[in-house]
Amino acid sequence: MSRFRAVSLFSNCGAGDLGYHHAGFSFDVMAELDPRRLEVCLRNHPGAVGISGDLRKTWPLVVKAYEKKAGRNRRPALLCACPPCQGMSSARSNRGKHDDADAGSRDERNLLVTVIAKVASRLKPSLIVVENVSAFLSRKVHHPEDGRPVSAANYLIAALSKDYVAYPLVADLCEFGVPQSRTRAFLTFVRRDVKGLRTLRRLARAPFPRPTHVAECAGNRPITLKAALAEFDLPQLDAATEEDAAVDGFGGFHRVPVWDERTYAMVAAIPPNSGRSAWQNKSCPNCGRVSVSATRASCPKCGDGLLRPIIKSGNGKFRLIRGFATSYRRMRVDRPAATITTASGHIGSDYTIHPTENRLLSMLECALLQTFPRNFSWGDVLQKYGHTNVRDMIGEAVPPAFTRMHGEVLRGILRGKWKRAPIACSDDRCENAWVRLVEAAKKDGRTNPTTLVPLEVLASSLTCAKEEIVGRTRIGTHCVSGHISSR
Repeated sequence: MSRFRAVSLFSNCGAGDLGYHHAGFSFDVMAELDPRRLEVCLRNHPGAVGISGDLRKTWPLVVKAYEKKAGRNRRPALLCACPPCQGMSSARSNRGKHDDADAGSRDERNLLVTVIAKVASRLKPSLIVVENVSAFLSRKVHHPEDGRPVSAANYLIAALSKDYVAYPLVADLCEFGVPQSRTRAFLTFVRRDVKGLRTLRRLARAPFPRPTHVAECAGNRPITLKAALAEFDLPQLDAATEEDAAVDGFGGFHRVPVWDERTYAMVAAIPPNSGRSAWQNKSCPNCGRVSVSATRASCPKCGDGLLRPIIKSGNGKFRLIRGFATSYRRMRVDRPAATITTASGHIGSDYTIHPTENRLLSMLECALLQTFPRNFSWGDVLQKYGHTNVRDMIGEAVPPAFTRMHGEVLRGILRGKWKRAPIACSDDRCENAWVRLVEAAKKDGRTNPTTLVPLEVLASSLTCAKEEIVGRTRIGTHCVSGHISSR
């Protein structure tokens, strides 16, 4: 397979980029803040040059490294960028209101898209892919130039609009064969001189794969956690003792944290395959099952703490700890796994308890649910840096099963011949993404053509958005009405 040149920013451990690699892209440069992650990344992309450090300072080194390797006048086919999402994530309780630019700007990572714009202006890649949580499309921060509210996504669209056409997508990746529910936002930019753009416009398609695991696709359904775990076929584990919490032969990756006696009893009290949480337990470690309300923390018979998430106050009384209803909960087996996050090693995070066994998911199980290949090379990172760092890398990865499908569509745009047909612009996953962008822009009331202009969505069966021209700035999906190929 002839390969197209690529560059990766915010590369993490390189797992997501593996999908693009298998679709026919070869990464010349990979940049990552954390040298531990970059170490793993380069093990899996041995031909790449690694750039470590804060990209706000090191991005010129990325440009220089690429030009040295590929030549100054040979632009990359693909620029991938997955900036950190923690500042956007709905899991962060301190993020403030969605439209509060002051709150959004407290986390400087929320405007790391400025780096993407700078690298793109120098390297002029044919395609750009940006991935983040769905709040990326509308979460407000202060514009780096005029200080007014703007979403990071709208800033980037405006910054690149002269040379690129932007296409957004918000999708749950379980609809693409990833065995977990993982809703993410993607922006794909196609350079205006790429010939395949004309085909996308003519057929009213967007540069993303069509979903493969939805009812309308030959009756395929998302892969359930039960089916995924059965396919993994891994030995059972138990969090009661060190001996039961790990299995030899998996490089130390099929192991789980050991719990204290009370935590173990609390989880054991949650019925297997129930999808229930410890908040719903009606058990006392001394008296067994008791009749209590949902807000009760102590046993009405003996006064001891119930097998619920509780804490003993200074006055000796028990109270329920503060937490979400989705915490301390078993995962459901009849649906895709819950989103694998960096908190997969914490019992108090969302849906992290194994559906039937008394334990959390192992690092290996999390990686496989993220569709890491079994031969993914970790080296001795676990021994050197510990399981928390490994779980962080896994939780922040883009599932390579999706990026491979996406890469096949992108390769088709460059070659003018599709191996995998792209999604229709009229698909809800595309239209809904544009609605979010449009509403965010309208709230800001931006009309300055050198920064950002409001958008208007034209919802119809054949057209997903209307391109609006104000001065020199163009923003829109640039899709046209026309026949949608059955291909």
